[in-house]
Amino acid sequence: MAMSAGREDGEPMVEMNTTPLIDVMLVLLIMFIITIPIQTHAVKIDLPQNAPPTDSVIDPVKNKVAIDQGGVITWNGSAIDLLTLRQYLQQSLRLPVEPELQFQPNAATRYVVVDQVLAEIKRAGVTKLGFVGNEQYSQF
Repeated sequence: MAMSAGREDGEPMVEMNTTPLIDVMLVLLIMFIITIPIQTHAVKIDLPQNAPPTDSVIDPVKNKVAIDQGGVITWNGSAIDLLTLRQYLQQSLRLPVEPELQFQPNAATRYVVVDQVLAEIKRAGVTKLGFVGNEQYSQF
């Protein structure tokens, strides 16, 4: 590559070297392209929402937990285990108004099962609890 330092008679070069200026401008252009946020075009769409299930096993007014003499726990008439009872209690407490929980153990039920169910009810934090069917205990 040939470089000229000016004319042969010692005059300075009048032309401006634009190569560094172009390099700086290209770097600035690339920086602006990277830092400018991409325009996002949004299309508003009304998506369907999940509707709450209509066949919910949790009544928003009152629910009944019963234990038969064999120790089978039922929630509103359906047989459940302790884990399901815990889930139903948590779901019922998430409702805007806490439903009443009616507790009805059979008189012939073992106390251990009744104690386990009462412990689950207490752990869940139920505040509206009622004992129903107490007249069956007057015979003993």
